[in-house]
Amino acid sequence: MASFLVYYGTGEGQTAKVADRIVETLIERGHDATAVDAAHGLGDRSLADFDAVVVGASIHAGKHQAAVTEFVEANHEALAGTPTAFFQVSMSSATEQGREQAAGYVESFLEATDWHPDRIATFGGALRFSEYGFLKRFLVKQVAKKEFPDVDRSADAEFTDWQAVADFANDVAAFVEGRLGVVPTDGAPATE
Repeated sequence: MASFLVYYGTGEGQTAKVADRIVETLIERGHDATAVDAAHGLGDRSLADFDAVVVGASIHAGKHQAAVTEFVEANHEALAGTPTAFFQVSMSSATEQGREQAAGYVESFLEATDWHPDRIATFGGALRFSEYGFLKRFLVKQVAKKEFPDVDRSADAEFTDWQAVADFANDVAAFVEGRLGVVPTDGAPATE
């Protein structure tokens, strides 16, 4: 069994949902996994308490959460010596045309932090119309009308591919199992 930290930043909650699904998948494989919101920090825990680290962030106005960037920069040395993964949640990832832009956000983040995670994934986000104030709801609906013409703008919309999230978590787990020589307790093969 390996111990995983899933450290994430979220703007409107979708990245937290993705982090929770990753944790759930890792636990189903027989590992110990803990999700920690970057807004709260690690508290009395240390990266040394974990065998692997998964970092996640969402994109808002072209930027990741500052707390996530600061975490990666502050723990650069520890992350370099640990199996790691990075996931990003954005509306750009929800469309074929936006995937290049989403990849550019990942590349910029990794260049700025000089971090080289072992695994990387991008996932579509969500539009939470019910949580936006009047002006933001109006503006987001205008963008959604153009970018997602088939989406019902009278209700919240989710664009996350949950199977892709589970596949990513399983890939990360298999990589870590292979790297650490850990056999998963669910019977899945420990391969890289």
